[in-house]
Amino acid sequence: MHHSPAADTAASAPLSSPRASDSALHAAYDTALLDLDGVVYTGGEAVPHAVDALAAARESGLRLAYVTNNAARTPQTVAAHLTQLGVPAAADEIITSAQAVARLIAEQVPRGARVLAVGADGLRVALEERGLTVVETADEEPAAVVQGYGGPSMEWGRLIEAAIAVQRGVPWYASNTDLTIPSGRGIAPGNGSAVEVVRIATRWMRTPPEPQVAGKPLPPMHRESILRTGARRPLVVGDRLDTDIEGAHAGRVDSLLVLTGVTDATRLLAARPVHRPTYVARDLRGLLAAQPDVTGDAGTGFSCRGWTAHAGADRLTLEGDGEPLDGLRALCGAAWSAAGDAECRLDAGNVLTRLGL
Repeated sequence: MHHSPAADTAASAPLSSPRASDSALHAAYDTALLDLDGVVYTGGEAVPHAVDALAAARESGLRLAYVTNNAARTPQTVAAHLTQLGVPAAADEIITSAQAVARLIAEQVPRGARVLAVGADGLRVALEERGLTVVETADEEPAAVVQGYGGPSMEWGRLIEAAIAVQRGVPWYASNTDLTIPSGRGIAPGNGSAVEVVRIATRWMRTPPEPQVAGKPLPPMHRESILRTGARRPLVVGDRLDTDIEGAHAGRVDSLLVLTGVTDATRLLAARPVHRPTYVARDLRGLLAAQPDVTGDAGTGFSCRGWTAHAGADRLTLEGDGEPLDGLRALCGAAWSAAGDAECRLDAGNVLTRLGL
């Protein structure tokens, strides 16, 4: 049975296979909520096919919004970067975890309240836009302390101020808790690592505090995206299972996983229910295409176009021929159905090698 996104978004039952869409995704949804790194660009360069695919999707009437957990850059800076890459974007099309956490704080403290901000310009600007007063030290009697990614030049003294404020009982917030971020030179510590520093410095307390976190995959980030875009039928597009896809599940909306970033076919097959995307595509050209049906069951196998996949006692098998991604979709059906609510641990190495994935 083919999926009707407008009528049934992100059903609560675990996905047993990727779903189908008779319509091209750009026509089935009104807004694409796109992750950036690994989806639109990697290492400062546009992902292959991203520029043309996004231009075609926008021209067809799909609204594009870019949703990032990186709280360091302002929306204006992000929009300028995208435009330079050939993806025209305005500042109001950028949603950051800094904006989400600023809204969260503003709802819980008086207008104009002092906030000790440990981060970069993106966090400061977002707080000021909410009418909050940014301060530098724990001695300025802040009503809240918030951490956002501060970039490579962030001083250790900023973390000391945050830790002291939290020890004094000041409510603690974080834009996001991603432990790592990709960089052109390798994997670097992310804001979650800085949050861990403050957590370690306060764990001696009788009741160790925990921050309120806004970023993906948590609800405040999805709420910020919907409030800023007015989306009625959003599609989350991402490359990470634990932020983008899990965030879509938390917001009960559909998702498209693209295989241009950190998630490879092996991780996709192993995904537990909250990490299973509605659709799978090689890259952003998937926005311009319908999505094929995966049919069958554990007894007969799961079929997608020319492929049929089975789950055995210890491994996945695949028969047939055709587009490799359809083979992967069939394998998802076999793997996810066999795993149920758990993570699939069946070996898929040989079949993925055959598919070139």
